[in-house]
Amino acid sequence: MNQPMNQPMNTGQVAPMALQVRGLSKRFGGIHALSGVDFEVPSGQCVALIGPNGAGKSTCFACLAGQQTPSAGEVFWQGRPLLGLSPAQRLQQGVSRTFQVAQTFEALTVLQNIQLVLRDAAALAWWDRLDQRQAQRASQLASQVGLQDLTQASVAGLSYGAKKRLELAMALAGLTATQPALLLLDEPAAGLSGDERAQMMALVKQVAASGVTVLYTEHNMDAVFGVADRVLVLMQGRLVADGLPEAVAQDPEVLSHYLGLDFQTGAALAQRTARPVEREDGHG
Repeated sequence: MNQPMNQPMNTGQVAPMALQVRGLSKRFGGIHALSGVDFEVPSGQCVALIGPNGAGKSTCFACLAGQQTPSAGEVFWQGRPLLGLSPAQRLQQGVSRTFQVAQTFEALTVLQNIQLVLRDAAALAWWDRLDQRQAQRASQLASQVGLQDLTQASVAGLSYGAKKRLELAMALAGLTATQPALLLLDEPAAGLSGDERAQMMALVKQVAASGVTVLYTEHNMDAVFGVADRVLVLMQGRLVADGLPEAVAQDPEVLSHYLGLDFQTGAALAQRTARPVEREDGHG
């Protein structure tokens, strides 16, 4: 019997990767920010995308999340094309993101920030009370990121580390447990102290362990080689390495042009045991 048109052929092969990026390119005039980038990410894996400044990491994220339109290439999430969809439409497909600088609503409380972006909540009308909007679900997300004691605190008074945790909770609030989820984290540990960074990356690992597919960029190498299941390295818009952290840390090109020939992975890899997430006391 002939295979129906436009249907994948059942050949007994392994199901396709959750996220597939094929030939992704982005030009700004004569500048090639991305040049034919290819990679795949399986469901539930925590993958770091690293590289020097100007390598194309932020451009790649913007193309995946919908803030920028690539010049060429394809992006598939769970077998569905993402290109051509707005960021809001991608969120409906289970794709959420954070930014290098925490994006929160300073005039609202921690709980209200989460309530404002909750997925599947009814549309707000002018007469509604925001603090009554799925309060239990919002509280659960606040607890998940260690902010359970600050749900009623104004965001303007939070430490920067707490704001980064809140932004993570808000990204998770846009997802739903009933569909596969992709979380794009643009430098989740940027601007954090060593202890805050370790706690944030422990949260990221917990999110991935729950089944969420995570792709993140980072400049702090302890937040990469002590955390990621796999590491991708961009240089001048091209993907030059893709593999286990131990293998990438020994790649001659990566060492020579990015990490440095004296880079040691031992201390970073020893941090693979996630630290427990501490409660935020508001005095950071």
